Amino acid sequence: MSEPILRAERLGKNFGGLAAVRDVSLDLAPNQIHAVIGPNGAGKTTLINLLSGDLVPTTGRVFFRGTEIEGHALDSIARLGIARAYQRTNIFAGFSIFENCRLAAQARRQPGIRLFRPALGYREVNDAAERALALAGIETRADERASDLSHGEQRQLELAMALATEPQVLLLDEPLAGMGLEEASRITTLIARLGADHAILLVEHDMDAVFNIAATVTVMVDGAVLASGTPAVIRTDAAVQAAYLGEAV
Repeated sequence: MSEPILRAERLGKNFGGLAAVRDVSLDLAPNQIHAVIGPNGAGKTTLINLLSGDLVPTTGRVFFRGTEIEGHALDSIARLGIARAYQRTNIFAGFSIFENCRLAAQARRQPGIRLFRPALGYREVNDAAERALALAGIETRADERASDLSHGEQRQLELAMALATEPQVLLLDEPLAGMGLEEASRITTLIARLGADHAILLVEHDMDAVFNIAATVTVMVDGAVLASGTPAVIRTDAAVQAAYLGEAV
């Protein structure tokens, strides 16, 4: 087996007297989708925040390609090749779809950007934006305003913006939230396709999507890992069924 690209070792995060994450260890393999599931309040989003650099762990360590990164600045972690999408869509609604992606690509290359040089003059940045739009399947709508997109399409754009930073790791926090069946199916297919070339950590409540596309599933309850394994193993785990899934799915 290949070495994990992202590794969490005994991560913990306390907010006052509340332990939101407790002793969580997790390996994210290259070019695989690893889903994290569990009831509300299980600590899933806090875990993503610890891995992305949005939060500094109280205990434990995070490694990216063998280098310890917990406590590093959020932008430096992003430039290593770790991108995330938040629960709430985070786009520039008044800008075009292409401009959203171009800004994301530009942020990855910020030290080389000159204030008075026209944005369209940066061929490398523009190429990265165009590639990201193609990967996300919305390249034909590049000139449209982001505000004109449906909720699912805005999620698609947010994924394109993450891809514009040319990441190796994608951290996706409930990307299917609030979608109808058709949009959810489209985004699920997109995530599955991206998993061929990216390591993806997926937090999601849609169990059909999780069990269809994830190679590994980790179940969290009360801030701790209850079980981790293949979808087939998790489906039939008695403790998981009792705590979260109910009868086998």
